[in-house]
Amino acid sequence: MSRRGAPASARTVSAVIRRAFVQEKGNGRLDPEMRQVAEELRRRGVPVDLFTEKRLLRRQLALAPDTLVAGYVPVVLGALQQLGVPAPEPDDYPACLRALLHRRIWESTVGEVEGAENEGRSAAVFVKPKGRVKQFTGFVVESRADLWRFGSVSRRQLVYCSDVVRWVSEHRVFVIDGAIVGVRPYEGDPAVKPDEGVVAGAVSALGAAGAAVAGFGIDFGVLASGATALVERNDGFSLGSYGLPDALYTDLLIARWRELTGAASA
Repeated sequence: MSRRGAPASARTVSAVIRRAFVQEKGNGRLDPEMRQVAEELRRRGVPVDLFTEKRLLRRQLALAPDTLVAGYVPVVLGALQQLGVPAPEPDDYPACLRALLHRRIWESTVGEVEGAENEGRSAAVFVKPKGRVKQFTGFVVESRADLWRFGSVSRRQLVYCSDVVRWVSEHRVFVIDGAIVGVRPYEGDPAVKPDEGVVAGAVSALGAAGAAVAGFGIDFGVLASGATALVERNDGFSLGSYGLPDALYTDLLIARWRELTGAASA
C-alpha cells in the first residue's frame, strides 16, 4: 500500500524531544514495542531513561512536554494527568466512517447483555468494553455459557456490541500527520489485503471531518464477502506496532505526544 505523503523526517521529529522515559517491566526488561522505541531513540542520540509504573505513580519522573513518555495506556494517561493534559476521548468508530463498518454496532452495558442472554432474547453478539481501560478482552456471546468471561466487571460497564461477522484478515494501518506510513497484518490470512482505495479514502475522510490526530492506527479487515471493512480506530499514544519499523513507530508516538502536550505548537 503506497503512502499518501511523507511525514517529517526522523531527525526533524525527534529534534523536539529532549529526553524520553520508556516503561520497563523491572530489572531492565522491555516489552517489544518499548524496546523498539528505546533502541531507535538511542540511535538518534536522544537520552532514554527506563522507568516502572511505580516510579511514575510516585511522581519521581521529571515530566515535560518535550520529554516523551512511552508506555502502556494507564501509564501514559497518568503522565498526561501529571502534566495537566486532559485524557483524549477514544473514538473507536468515527461517525464519518460508519458506512465502512458493514455491520451493526451499538452501545449497551454488561448487565443488559447478560439479561438479554439469560432471557433468551439475544442472537450471537460480539462484545467489547467501551473506554480506554479494557476491563476484559472482546469476545462473542453465543450462549449463557459464555457470560463467565465478563468476570467480576461492573454490570454498569459500558460496552460496544456488534453483529458477528467472519473476518478473513485484519490489518493495522499506521498514520502520521495524515500520511499512511505502514500497513501490518495481525490476524487471519496476511495475503488477503484490504482495498487500498477504501483505506486511503477513510484516512482522507478523517482529515476532512477534523477527526484525525497526529498519530494513530486504524484497523481494517476483509470480510468473507470480500468487502473491506473498518475494524476500529486506535489512538497513537500507546499503540501496538505489529512489527512496524522502529523509526516509523517511534515517529508516530512522538507526533501524538507532541500534539497532546502542546509541544507541536511550541
